[in-house]
Amino acid sequence: MSQENVRRNDKGRTRNRGGERHFSAQAPSARRRTADPARLTAFEVLEAVSRDDAYANLVLPSRIRRNRLDRRSAGLATELTYGSLRWSGTYDQILAECIDRPLEDVDPSIVNALRLGAHQLLNMRVPHHAALSETVALVREQIGAGPSGFANAVLRRVSETSREDWLTLLEAKAPSEAAALGVEFAHPEWIVRALRQSLSVHGCQPDELPALLEADNAAPAVSLVALPGLGTLDEALDAGAEPGDLVESSALMSHGDVGRLRSVAEGVVRVQDAGSQLVARALAAAPVSSSPEGAGEPETWLDACAGPGGKAALLAALAEATGGYLDANEPQEHRADLVERALGPVDPGVWRIRVGDAREIGGILPNEYDRVLVDVPCSGLGALRRRPESRWRRSPHDIAELGPLQREILESALAAVKPGGVVAYVTCSPHPAETRAVVDDVLGSYREQGMTLRRLSAREALERVALKPLFDGVEDGLDAQLWPHRHGTDAMFMSLLTKETAHDAEQ
Repeated sequence: MSQENVRRNDKGRTRNRGGERHFSAQAPSARRRTADPARLTAFEVLEAVSRDDAYANLVLPSRIRRNRLDRRSAGLATELTYGSLRWSGTYDQILAECIDRPLEDVDPSIVNALRLGAHQLLNMRVPHHAALSETVALVREQIGAGPSGFANAVLRRVSETSREDWLTLLEAKAPSEAAALGVEFAHPEWIVRALRQSLSVHGCQPDELPALLEADNAAPAVSLVALPGLGTLDEALDAGAEPGDLVESSALMSHGDVGRLRSVAEGVVRVQDAGSQLVARALAAAPVSSSPEGAGEPETWLDACAGPGGKAALLAALAEATGGYLDANEPQEHRADLVERALGPVDPGVWRIRVGDAREIGGILPNEYDRVLVDVPCSGLGALRRRPESRWRRSPHDIAELGPLQREILESALAAVKPGGVVAYVTCSPHPAETRAVVDDVLGSYREQGMTLRRLSAREALERVALKPLFDGVEDGLDAQLWPHRHGTDAMFMSLLTKETAHDAEQ
């Protein structure tokens, strides 16, 4: 800076030491002083996610209603929320290039606002002046006048480079191909590696990885299911939903608030991913030999990890239609209440709630059930498109920590199922350590004890209830893996197991 351009105050001190100054194109009187309701709603959700470990898909609908957003504003708030969460890792790298101190030293609330601004500047069709002024107004109202100036300066630096150039810069700095893909598709490097391995283990091609990562970033339509014999999709279809092409009695709703549908409020139509619908229906339809022929006794089913109740409601409706009975087990009292609420529309004579540890059921009720669903606690890597914040919360340590629990629950379920009955081991994760490795280990343990289990074809079971082929182009195998980029579902894994009957052993 030349001497004649140095600005000094009345005490002789220099001003504007940070270099060239940026001025708003608006006069001070024309600048926004209050936050736009849609952006405020998105900011409130991001705050809840980062401060309280909340899930955006649970918080956002209530904030939209509380802030009385119309349809257009609700759509904007939804895109801002999910987009900012989905891309937050990449945005943080960009913001770090624009700030002269470590990002972790910046107030987390300011970082959340900066992510919202970065998303508007780099991934939305919001004019730059609007993205800047609206975000600065949000910071001014919610955080303070001083931070608003900081936010303005940082976001102006972000806006000076295009999205493509930012990604090129960050990818050039990435230490590996997986890290570069993580920048491009907003996934942590370890998840990129895990998904590449998962594709290979489950019979797909490694070159499908970019399509899978991209599918994780696509905003999914809301998937609905009408409980058999209890609800219809007429109201949802009248509201603009499209019939589902993967599973019967399903629909996809891309616009509107499904919570406003009477059928959803009554619980006879439920929000449930098509992958979850498929595994529940596949278990209900799988052939079993656990009941004596001609005995005419109703089957008893178990949902071992029932909370919050989506699959349990569908299973209970299917059980009612076939004369069966469902036990829905949940270890936590407050989640058991959610399960009871989900089961409310189904005849209470065909289900009951059991509060207890799923690892203990096999010892308490051995050889009790004809069909058992074991949807174990998992990393949730298969639902990143619906819970984008999860990709930045999880770590490889979580998967290692969950493994023993998953094995113990599966072992308990196998003890609880009757000889000739069926256990469906299900995870919303494609990670091999949570899917095939768990089943292989448990099967090996049973063989060492002299007991015999058999894998059934989960693929055939799913194909039996699906409306179209699911596994074309996938290597042969018994276990089944669904994918966002192939099926438009969560990455749901399913393995079907049965205990040998005495008749099986004689053969």
